[in-house]
Amino acid sequence: TGKALKESNSDIQVIAVEPDDAMHGIEGLKYMKNSIVPGIYDSGFPDETIYVNTDEAYDMVRKIITIEGLPVGHSSGAALAGALQIAKKIDEGVIVTIFPDGGDRYLSHEI
Repeated sequence: TGKALKESNSDIQVIAVEPDDAMHGIEGLKYMKNSIVPGIYDSGFPDETIYVNTDEAYDMVRKIITIEGLPVGHSSGAALAGALQIAKKIDEGVIVTIFPDGGDRYLSHEI
């Protein structure tokens, strides 16, 4: 997705979101500094990497569920937390984030 977007508009920036610690609790995300790197991952592709802590990601999940009524999972909470970090740093622009998971897997978890 990011590659195709950059091919259509070179001004687009792709921002990666990762947990801030190897012992995180954000399902679906990897702390790449000490993870087995998948063959399709290109560490040079993202224009920037933002690190999000587990508590912040979980707080975002609760807000998304409560305010928007969207059943999302932990990695979606991390994605929104990262997007909000970017929003604080830029003066203008459009921020698009993808919620990569649903909350159906976590119904038995306390959110």
